[in-house]
Amino acid sequence: MIKAGAEPGHIPVAPVAVPAGYPSPSQDYFSSELDLNEHLIKDKTSTFVVRVAGDSMEPAGISDGDEIIVNRALAPKDGSVVVAILDDELTIKRLRITRAGIVLQSDNPEYPPIRVPELSDLRIWGVVTWCLHHV
Repeated sequence: MIKAGAEPGHIPVAPVAVPAGYPSPSQDYFSSELDLNEHLIKDKTSTFVVRVAGDSMEPAGISDGDEIIVNRALAPKDGSVVVAILDDELTIKRLRITRAGIVLQSDNPEYPPIRVPELSDLRIWGVVTWCLHHV
């Protein structure tokens, strides 16, 4: 049974893993709760939810309309998916740090990489830690 009066932000968790292959008899009760804030957010003061517009990161599992969880306290590194501000334009891209300079790369090959010119104003707003993907 699902407990009434669960803590705000807590969601009931099934006591067994649900097979993605062949069906198995289901349980009709939940044994515990999961606090999504505790599970998904490591630093509440530096974490934000951002809605995604566009398909440039679809191969990374980030689709139009999804919400991403962005931690502004994390240091970006080569390969991080980041929310970047390039010359006052927001974008979600994979950060590539190369010998030739910084590149903001889409995971979708239909979008060309953005080579950041040396005199451009680039700020990494935050690092993407999770994607809440809509199915």
